[in-house]
Amino acid sequence: MADLPTLLRASLDPGSRKQAEQNLHALSTQKGFLTHLLALVLQQSQDLSVRLAGAVYLKNIAKLRWEEDDQPLAEDDKAALRSQLVPAMLALSNPSDKAIRAQIAESVALVAELDFPDKWNDLIDQLVSSLSLTNYNVNVGVLESAHSIFKQWRAQVRSDKLYTEINLVLEKFVTPFLQLFKRTAELLINPTSAPSVTTPASNYVLVAQAMVLLAEIFYDLTCHDLPPAIEDSYDVFFGPTGFFHGFMAWDPAELKGDPDDVTPSFPSKIKTRILEIGEATVDQTNVWTLIGSNKLPGIADDALVSQSLRFISTAIRTGYYKDLFSSKETISTLVQGVVIPNVSLREHDVEQFEDDPLEFIRLDLSLSAAGTDLATRRHAAADVLQALVGSGFEADTTEIVGNWVNTGLSQYNANKQENWKAKDSAIFLLTAIATRGSTTQHGVTSTNALVDVVKFFSEHVYQDLQDTSESVHAILQVDAIRFLYAFRNQLTKEQLLSVLPLLAQHLRSANYVTYTYAAITIERVLFIKQKNQLLFSQADIHDSAAQLLDALLSKVEAGGTPEKVAENDHLMKCVMRVILTARQTLIPLHQQILARLVAILGVISKNPSNPNFDQYIFESISGLMRFVVEGSPATLSTFEQTLFGPFTVIIQQDIDQYVPYVFQVLAQMLELHNNDVPAEYRSLLPFLLTPAVWQQKGSIPGLVKLLRAFITRDAAQMVAGGQMASILAVVQQRLIPSKVNDAWGFELLQTVVLHVKPNDLQQQYLRPIIMTLLTRMQSSKTDTYTYLFSRFLLYTFAVNVEGLGPDMLISTVEGIQPQLWSQILTNFVIPQAPKVPHRDRKLAVVGMIRLLCQSKLMVEEPSVGSWPAAFNALRKLFSEPQHLTKGTEEEGATGITEIDYEEQTAGYQAAYSRLAASATKEVDVVGYVGNPQEFLQSQLQALAQRSGQELVSRLVAAGGGAI
Repeated sequence: MADLPTLLRASLDPGSRKQAEQNLHALSTQKGFLTHLLALVLQQSQDLSVRLAGAVYLKNIAKLRWEEDDQPLAEDDKAALRSQLVPAMLALSNPSDKAIRAQIAESVALVAELDFPDKWNDLIDQLVSSLSLTNYNVNVGVLESAHSIFKQWRAQVRSDKLYTEINLVLEKFVTPFLQLFKRTAELLINPTSAPSVTTPASNYVLVAQAMVLLAEIFYDLTCHDLPPAIEDSYDVFFGPTGFFHGFMAWDPAELKGDPDDVTPSFPSKIKTRILEIGEATVDQTNVWTLIGSNKLPGIADDALVSQSLRFISTAIRTGYYKDLFSSKETISTLVQGVVIPNVSLREHDVEQFEDDPLEFIRLDLSLSAAGTDLATRRHAAADVLQALVGSGFEADTTEIVGNWVNTGLSQYNANKQENWKAKDSAIFLLTAIATRGSTTQHGVTSTNALVDVVKFFSEHVYQDLQDTSESVHAILQVDAIRFLYAFRNQLTKEQLLSVLPLLAQHLRSANYVTYTYAAITIERVLFIKQKNQLLFSQADIHDSAAQLLDALLSKVEAGGTPEKVAENDHLMKCVMRVILTARQTLIPLHQQILARLVAILGVISKNPSNPNFDQYIFESISGLMRFVVEGSPATLSTFEQTLFGPFTVIIQQDIDQYVPYVFQVLAQMLELHNNDVPAEYRSLLPFLLTPAVWQQKGSIPGLVKLLRAFITRDAAQMVAGGQMASILAVVQQRLIPSKVNDAWGFELLQTVVLHVKPNDLQQQYLRPIIMTLLTRMQSSKTDTYTYLFSRFLLYTFAVNVEGLGPDMLISTVEGIQPQLWSQILTNFVIPQAPKVPHRDRKLAVVGMIRLLCQSKLMVEEPSVGSWPAAFNALRKLFSEPQHLTKGTEEEGATGITEIDYEEQTAGYQAAYSRLAASATKEVDVVGYVGNPQEFLQSQLQALAQRSGQELVSRLVAAGGGAI
C-alpha cells in the first residue's frame, strides 16, 4: 500500500500509465484497499494531482467493479467504504477540494445506485445529520451527494421498487430539506437577516450555490409525483408571493457575473431550475417579461433563456392560453419580441464558428434540450414556432414568420456583403416554421403544408450550395448544406443525386464547418431508407465513391497528431457510409483505401482519444473487407497481409480500446476461409486460450466470435490437440459463472455441440458441461440464466447432427443424479419454452418435438410423467404460427442497417463495442425443417410406430389433445 501514491502519479504519465494501471489493479484486490485509497484522497499533505487521481480511481471501482464476478471486492471492505464516504464528503468541504469532492460525490451516487437502501440503510440518516443552518460549506457537499443519488429517479420508469425507495427517502429527508430550503431562500432574498452567515461575499455565494442544489433536489423529489409534505407547502413555493415567483424577479448585484463571462450566474441557474420545476404553474407572462426584447443577451444566460423559451413552448402546447394566442397580434408580438432576437446570430456564435468549429457543430446539431448545456437559443426559439404551428395557429404563425423571412431576404439582396446574417436568420426561421416533426436520425419527417420547402430551396438556397467561391459567406454555405441535411426526406432520389456532386465539392473546402457539414449530410443522405431498404445502392455512387473517399481521408490525414486526426468522427463516419454503400465498386481501389485506413489507425493508436472515431474506422476496415472479398475472394490475402502486422502490434502493446475490435476483425477474416484454418491463424490459438487475454471484459465477445470460427472449421483437430478442453475450461471458469458473460459461454457451448463429433462430446465433454451449468444454477440463478440454460437444452435437442439425439443429453443428466432430468424439464424447460422470443420460436418448437418424439427415455418412467406437460408447452409455442418461419433478410444487409446506432454505445467505458459490419448471418440450425406442423405429425407417427399408437394417443390427450 505504500506504493499507492507512486502508482497513482505514474498513472498520469502516458509513458508509464499502462504498467501503473496493471499494478494498481493487482493492489486493489488486497484487503483494506478501498479505505486505504480513500484515506489517501483525504490526506491534505499529499500532492493534489495524486489525490485527484485516487478519487477518480475510487469512482471507477464503484462504476466498473462494485459487483464484479471475477476477483470480487470483499463485502466487509465495501461496508467499510460505505460507512466512510459521506464523512469523506464533509471533510472535503474546503473550496480547494471541489474537484476531488465531485468525484467522491459521484462515488456515493454509484454505490448508492447498487446498494441503497438494502445494504446502505443509514445513508439518508448520514446525510440529514450533516445538514447545517449555518455552515454552507458543509451543506453544499451534502446536497451534491443527495442530488447525485436522487437525480437518477428522473429517467426511471414508475415501479413499486422505485416508489418504495422514494418514500423511504421522503420519510427521512423531506422535512429537514424543506427547512433548509426556506432558510436558504430567506437568506438570499434578505441577506441582512443573518449577516454572520451571508458575509463576507464568498459566504453569500455559497448560500446561492446551495440554493441551486436545493432547486435541483426539489425537482428530483417531485419528478414523479408531488409528495404530501411539499403539496402542503404549495403556496410557499408556487403562490403569488411564494419563493419561486420571488426568485424570478430577484437579481442581486453581489451575484452578477462579468458581462463577458460564459458561465451562468447563480441567479440565472436558480431561475433555470425553477422554470424546469414549474412549467405548469409559473405564469408564462412573467417569463415573457423576463426574456422579451432581448433583455438577456449574454452567453452566461443562454441556459436560462433557452429554458424560458421552452417554458413558453410548453405553455402554448398545454392549450391553457389558447384564447391569448388566438389573437394574431399576440403571435406577432411574441415572434417579434421573443423569437426573432433569439434567432439572430451573435458575435459569439460567429467567433465560435471560426475558432471552435467542433463545438459549433455539436451545438448546432443538438435538438432543443433546454436546460442542458446543449440548449441553444436558436433551437429553443424554433421550438416556440413549432409549438404555435402544432397547436392550431399554423396559418397566422406561417404568415407572420413568412413576412420576417421575406424581410431578411430583401435585406440580404440589398447588400449581400453586409447583411448576410439577415439571410441566415431567414433560412433558420423558414426551417423552423416548415418543420412539424423531426428526429436526429431521419431529419424532418413531416412538414407544414403551407410552406413549399422545395421551392424555397431552389429559389434561395441552391445558389449558395452551388457557389464555391468566397463571395458567399461560409455560414450561408453551411446554411445551404444544413437545409439539405434537414429536408433530405422531402427531396426525391433524383434530386438528391443531383446535389451530391455539390456536397462532394464542399468536402474540399478550407472551412472546417463547411466540409464537416458536407460529410454529415452525405452520410445521412446515403443512409436514407424507404420501406426498410436503403435508398442508395452501389450503382448510385459508382462514379463518385473514389473522389468522396479521397477527399474525406485527406481531411482526416491532415490532422497530423493522434488527437487532431481522431477529433472529427463525422468525417470517418462518412468514410464508413461511403464504403458500405459503394461495396464491390471499391474492388479496384481497395488496396489504396485499406493502406490509408491502416496508416490512420497507426497514428491514432499512439493515443486513443475518440471512441466514436475508433468505432467508425474499424467499421470501415470491416465493411471494406466484407464487400470486396465477397466480390473477389482472392483479395482476402491482401487484407490479411495488410492487417496482421498492425493487429499484432495492437495486441502486443495491449491497446485495450482497440483489442476488442481486432478480435472481431480476425474472426471475420477467419470466417471468410470456408473450410480450412490457415497456419497463421492456428498459431494464434494458444495465445487466445491464456487467462490474461480473457481479463478485459470488452474482448470477450470478439474472442468468442473468433473461437467459434475456429471450432466451426477445425473441431476435430482441436479435440485431438487438447484445445477443445482448454476452450471448455474458459467456459467453465470465466464465462458461465459470470452474470455478465454467461450468454457468451452458451454461444461457445452451442458451437461445440454443433461441430464436435457426438462420440467425443459424450465421452469427454458433455458431463462436465452439464455439471458446470447446474452448479451455476444452484449458486446464483437469474431469470436470464434460467432462459439461456433452457434454450441451450432445446438447441441441443433441435440440431440435426447424426448420432446426437435427445437421449445422449438425458442419460448424461441421469448419470449425474437419478430422476434429475424430470426436475430440470419440469422446473426449467417446460416453463421457459413458451416464453422464448419470436426469433427463437422455431428453434424451441423443433427442440421440443425432437425431445418428445425421438427420445426413448421420454416415454419411460420417470420422464414419461412430464411428457403431457411438455406437449402442452409445445401447443403454446404453436399458438403464433407466424413466428415459426424465418424472414428473408436482404442480401448483404446483415448488421449494416444497425451501424447507425453504434455511436450510442461506443465508448471506452462500454463493456463491448460491436462491429456491425463484421456481423455474419447466423446459421439456421433448424433450416432442415420446412413446416413445423408437418414435422410434428411425421415425428408423432414415427413415435407411434416405435412405442405404439395407444401410448402416443394417451399422452397427447393428457397434453391437451392434438395440435
